[in-house]
Amino acid sequence: MPKVEIYTQPWCPYCVRAKSLLERKGVSYIEIEAPHGTPERAESIRRAGGRSTVPQVFIDGRHIGGSDDLAALDRAGKLDALLQPV
Repeated sequence: MPKVEIYTQPWCPYCVRAKSLLERKGVSYIEIEAPHGTPERAESIRRAGGRSTVPQVFIDGRHIGGSDDLAALDRAGKLDALLQPV
């Protein structure tokens, strides 16, 4: 299984949606809580090329984007391929 990381913050419905999609697919992930003003949020913004929203999802270090981006990949049938072991 590839390494999946997701930066989140409390009370974020988009974070819940992204995590739910990964869970439905049986994917384990590392959740990194990144509320505003924390070093984790700064790291998320740096890794995401300046995108400051949450969630931000990474698969094997590759930036996937946020909840909408993750759902779009799934609808397009491209997410499963990214989640397969290499």
